[in-house]
Amino acid sequence: MPDSSNRHTTSSQLNLTERDKKVIWHPYTQMKNALPHIPIVRGEGVYVFDENGKRYIDAVSSWWVNIHGHSHPYIAQKVAEQLNVLEHVIFAGFTHEPAVLLAERLLPILPGKQDKVFYTDNGSTAVEVALKMCLQYWDNRGTAKTKILAFKNAYHGDTFGAMSVSGRSIFTDAFNSLLFDVEFIDLPDEGNISNLTAHILNLKDTACFIFEPLILGSGGMLMYEAKYLDQLLSACKEAEILIIADEVMTGFGRTGTYFACEKLTNKPDIICLSKGLTGGTMPLGVTTCTNEIFEAFLSDNKLKTLYHGHSFTANPIACVASLASLDILLKSETLQNIKRIEAKHAVFLEEIKTHPKVKAIRQTGTIIAVEWETGNETSYLSNLRNSLYAYFLEKGIILRPLGNIIYILPPYIISNEDLDYIYAAIKTALEEV
Repeated sequence: MPDSSNRHTTSSQLNLTERDKKVIWHPYTQMKNALPHIPIVRGEGVYVFDENGKRYIDAVSSWWVNIHGHSHPYIAQKVAEQLNVLEHVIFAGFTHEPAVLLAERLLPILPGKQDKVFYTDNGSTAVEVALKMCLQYWDNRGTAKTKILAFKNAYHGDTFGAMSVSGRSIFTDAFNSLLFDVEFIDLPDEGNISNLTAHILNLKDTACFIFEPLILGSGGMLMYEAKYLDQLLSACKEAEILIIADEVMTGFGRTGTYFACEKLTNKPDIICLSKGLTGGTMPLGVTTCTNEIFEAFLSDNKLKTLYHGHSFTANPIACVASLASLDILLKSETLQNIKRIEAKHAVFLEEIKTHPKVKAIRQTGTIIAVEWETGNETSYLSNLRNSLYAYFLEKGIILRPLGNIIYILPPYIISNEDLDYIYAAIKTALEEV
């Protein structure tokens, strides 16, 4: 057996950041020249605290997952209770109350007629299942439809299927030759909507259209209007193209309604959910579908089975966390907070939209994005990104820029005072950075 006692003794003399550097490989990080990672030891409400006691406002909800604030006592209580009852059980051949109850509560509040829930682990796997459902749906029906339609600059995850339907970028460069072909179209607007709908109606062998409704998150918080998306979806339905709404980021109140697709007349056949699903407590993914999709897999032929699953499918603790998060989300005060944040953002937008350093500013619901003027340099790798990131951290605010774009996507419990502090810091940054 290797003797690790010496290494352990050495590590115990280091602070958390130094220990991290010895053993951790962080996401989306060039580790050779990465800034020291900040050691967070506690979370409470909209704040997280480092080991030196410094407080940070989590203005991006820790990658958009934490919708009710950190260490929410109600969610913590429900999770603790479940830990003493059932922590996990295989979900093939077995079931349990939290999984059934979550599906029973979730399906009625989703846009359209969603009838079945398939549980996975995260947003990327929720997308993988959605794509497999669509492709196998047509195969099970004996129809050869294998092409997929998606938006340019989309982001749907980092697994291979999810990467394939995401816009080609620095995230996918190393793998482009291995990704399956996807047809990418522009975001719809007044100028191109007629051409886009005509193009969709002429498509052949297209299985599905996957999209982030109203906002392309990692693509730069790019926003577009529901009325134009509705026209695309109408064309998809006419062309018998299945519709996948990736509400991983937009779900659970982010766009001002519980789900972005509530703003559409045409509803999706499949919906992908994660992030805010558990209130940011732990990973869980959900892919929902209509009965029409589900029934295409019902057969005496076992080859028509959806062969997909995960070890932690429908984990009872994650399901209970989601149920607790739903309890909080559906309270009237939560919707009031969403509307309050939306209104505050709108006022801030008007205050800075004419600033010479603001190239563009856009808002949907509780999400506001400010695009910095940088001349021709607008890449995700913009040097401005690190300067802005460090600037706001110094002020005790977590704002993780997408290149030259900063955005606020806060927990719904954030106070007006904290929002005003963030707005003031952005105004100062426009003068100083």
